[in-house]
Amino acid sequence: MFKKLLVFSLAIVTLLAAGCGGKDAKKEAAIKVGATAGPHAEVVEAAAKEAAKNGLKVQVVEFSDYITPDKALADGEIDLVSYQHKPFLDNFNKQNKTDLVPVGKAILMRMGIYSDKVHDVKDIPDGATIAIPNDPTNGGRGLMLLERAGIIKLKAGLGMKATPKDIAENPKHIVIKELEAAQLPRSLQDVDAAAITMNYVMSGGLDVKKQNIFLESKDEPLAVMIIAARNKDKDKAEYQAFVKAYQSDSVRKFIADKYKGTIEPAF
Repeated sequence: MFKKLLVFSLAIVTLLAAGCGGKDAKKEAAIKVGATAGPHAEVVEAAAKEAAKNGLKVQVVEFSDYITPDKALADGEIDLVSYQHKPFLDNFNKQNKTDLVPVGKAILMRMGIYSDKVHDVKDIPDGATIAIPNDPTNGGRGLMLLERAGIIKLKAGLGMKATPKDIAENPKHIVIKELEAAQLPRSLQDVDAAAITMNYVMSGGLDVKKQNIFLESKDEPLAVMIIAARNKDKDKAEYQAFVKAYQSDSVRKFIADKYKGTIEPAF
């Protein structure tokens, strides 16, 4: 009889403990937000602190590459991601037959034309040498930027697929020099100007205010980083709450104070 009572009592204690654990687990439940190491993760961390003020716990999951975060999101391992622009997301969906969608704007990482020799894009001299990235995506992006700056004109309809061979008009006889993207900041000593993506502006220690002479527009799809979710979950209240925290004044201030204009809010 005593053994039966003991077993019964232990069962009750176990059930109560499980019940308490369930409540604690619920209280500690967090949404997981994936971001690549560096500025993306840093801003998400700032947003997580803001979200915590309103009772939303956010776990930041850092990644070291640009493919794994979307895969983890599609597989349900994380809840949101913040590290890419919409064209990248669209291509991932196409290649992997996934259904990931933007749920909010994150940060701006604009490509710009930088120079140590001229202070205005209009002052680029005849016969100047301008460096652009040598990878297909950012090379085409750099040429499009030169076109928007009025330096060259490209063949119609090519967009980011454009190469230097697709320059249709070159009134200043510009010489295009294709270099590894990481070398572009250092190339400013040897060229008249260079089209540089913001990540290499940051790693190269360039001063946007002093050395930039032309920036992509704030609505350029390749410059606007987004927060993304699975389409079926995009309207979840906690996801919307995180987006609101991310787009708060405190995060805007964090971006301004930390990045000094290299990275800007897209919201």
